[in-house]
Amino acid sequence: MRHVPQSESAPILPEAAVALYLDMLASERGAARNTLDAYRRDLGDYTAFLKARRLSPDDASSETIRAFLAELDERGLKATSAARKLSAVRQFHRFLYGEGRCRTDPSAAIDGPRRGQALPKVLSIAEVDGLLAQAHAGADDTSQPLARRLVRARMACLLEMLYATGLRVSELVSLPVAAARTRERFLIVRGKGGRERLVPLTDAARDAARAYLALREDVREGAARTGWLFPADSASGHLTRQAFARDLKDLAVQAGLAPDRVSPHVLRHAFASHLLHNGADLRVVQELLGHADIATTQIYTHVLDERMKAMVRDLHPLADAPAPDSGRA
Repeated sequence: MRHVPQSESAPILPEAAVALYLDMLASERGAARNTLDAYRRDLGDYTAFLKARRLSPDDASSETIRAFLAELDERGLKATSAARKLSAVRQFHRFLYGEGRCRTDPSAAIDGPRRGQALPKVLSIAEVDGLLAQAHAGADDTSQPLARRLVRARMACLLEMLYATGLRVSELVSLPVAAARTRERFLIVRGKGGRERLVPLTDAARDAARAYLALREDVREGAARTGWLFPADSASGHLTRQAFARDLKDLAVQAGLAPDRVSPHVLRHAFASHLLHNGADLRVVQELLGHADIATTQIYTHVLDERMKAMVRDLHPLADAPAPDSGRA
């Protein structure tokens, strides 16, 4: 990156600075639309704060950023949300300084809001089994109309696929129909930043996909001729994340689970936690989840901690040994 002396260019306006940063994220890092939208919202909050004080990004100081954080606190924003916004502001200023558009990086000396490490919500294996059983029961009930059975078969397919692969919800709802017709026991998924990875397919997931496709052909909907596995009347042409999340909460209620405990992301967490609990390597889980950095996967280390304690308790030769005789030489 070339550092442009400040005298060569006028101070960059907040909107132009954000546009420049988002363009870099999209072109150089391959950021997805959802990621860009999130950064646009967070930085829009920050630049509105700057504009209200008639400041450009180059005018911002560490005190400016602290004042921004204080305003977020006054608004009652959670520490996790404030930390996310601060992270966006840090990266924004680091980029502008690296490009020579600002003379300093005022975020370098800022400490983030204190926050505890939130453990991911996880369902037990029995609870996941209950959700799956509830979805399959509706799909297999031949006394029900085909259209209603199709809705349940789609949900059963979504859940089996999600629990078998740990896909992000955006990856799941946009699967092509070829994913259900493959003879392979894995899928090639394009995730964040355009990175490809292999994810496994269980027999249960493959069977649920075939049953869903068979019902879809029986109903003979026009949508069945599209290239999406989960077609819908939406702008994208496939099921939306929001619709899936809503239907999943309805299914949770039917399965006797509190709806606020169940979401597509919670099932992704269950996939990872259950693998680790049963002996999977953290690096393997990192690859399956598509995390670029293992630090992201390490939120699951509480599962490993418990498993290691159990291993020492159950396998160490002295774990249950009687105390040594105090008179022993």
